[in-house]
Amino acid sequence: MRAGDLVELVRAPAALTVLGDTLAGMATAPPPDLRPPRHALLPVASTCLYLGGMALNDYGDRDLDAVERPERPIPSGRVTPRQALAVGTGLVATGVVAAGAASGRRGLAVAVPLAACVLTYDLAAKDRPAGAVVMAACRGLDVLLGAAPGSLRTALPTAAVLTTHTLAVTALSRGEVHGTTRGVAGSAVAGTVAVAATTAVAAWRAPAGSPGGPTVRRVAALAATAGYVATCLPAQRTAAADRTAPAARTATRAGLQAMIPLQAAWTARGGRWASTAVLAGAVAAGRLLRRGRRQVSIT
Repeated sequence: MRAGDLVELVRAPAALTVLGDTLAGMATAPPPDLRPPRHALLPVASTCLYLGGMALNDYGDRDLDAVERPERPIPSGRVTPRQALAVGTGLVATGVVAAGAASGRRGLAVAVPLAACVLTYDLAAKDRPAGAVVMAACRGLDVLLGAAPGSLRTALPTAAVLTTHTLAVTALSRGEVHGTTRGVAGSAVAGTVAVAATTAVAAWRAPAGSPGGPTVRRVAALAATAGYVATCLPAQRTAAADRTAPAARTATRAGLQAMIPLQAAWTARGGRWASTAVLAGAVAAGRLLRRGRRQVSIT
């Protein structure tokens, strides 16, 4: 298996959209100067779980992809099913171990159910009615993984908005081959508006004890929220009007990319400027990757 095939199998560029889950969750935990260095492993754990899930997704879809997407690594013969299974399970296991190393039993209490949701979605629930809900739960648990060293309760609003957005993106992704419906795309539009409104209100009511001045935090969080809306809402509105497979794919891709400014809105709300800067860098890196000659799918 060549390196390029591995990158395509795990959708490596998509890792940029998951780094911010734990960073947003950590923004509700104790300030960085009160956390031990090992908590930096939480984004690593999150990324391993996500990339492993991508590999297992292709393993579970190998027969369907042979008909609908024969260019993908497994049906094209560039990666064997056994290799994909080994990569996927290995990365998921590494993610769970890293979570335990980062925050002990509290981290494992979130990472184990998260890994179970990943496996359930990829190998059993993806094509079932509950599939989108299981995927959304993965994203919400990923946010809570970042909050594991502190209070999970304080991270619930952050987890809720990321869960809601993921539910809409996952529902839209089911139309990438045969097209979507007005109801699904319209629900995605409504979900984006609701998520943006919730995030804006939360930004305005940022906790007084967070690092940084309240005005700066509000402005930064509201700017990131505006970036979130600008990234995904136009494509979702197009999908609601067009409903073709290309429109659904574009809206799905835009929804994934919009994860980053949404995460940044919540890190800025908490005054976690280093995390916000990392996410700004992820946006820039994503744009550079999309300008490359050969784009690797993130869906």
